[in-house]
Amino acid sequence: QVQLVESGGGLVQAGGSLRLSCAPSGRTFSMYGMAWFRQAPGKEREFVAAIYWSGGMTTYADSVKGRFTISRDNAKNTGYLQMSSLKPEDTGVYYCAARSTNVRSVVVATSYSYWGQGTQVTVSS
Repeated sequence: QVQLVESGGGLVQAGGSLRLSCAPSGRTFSMYGMAWFRQAPGKEREFVAAIYWSGGMTTYADSVKGRFTISRDNAKNTGYLQMSSLKPEDTGVYYCAARSTNVRSVVVATSYSYWGQGTQVTVSS
């Protein structure tokens, strides 16, 4: 069974930075792409950023463009989400997601087969 393990969440003041990490554990699989989603209290889970594992092409939600950077380290099989200029509205549980196949859309949660347990990010004003 594949599990994704996230780390790096926490409490930060507005304008600060955090870096989230995500790596698979358990059964290995061929990583095709990885993404980050987030869910604020009382809201639906929303797409944040995605990356193609081989070519590194990235996609971002408009709300985080210019502030967040998704990247990956192929040698470590680890993905990252560097978050800068954080705002209180970035608060939520951040989930790492991964897929082993190509998909039509990288921004929908149903495109991903593997998920992490979530890590809390809280931005204070």
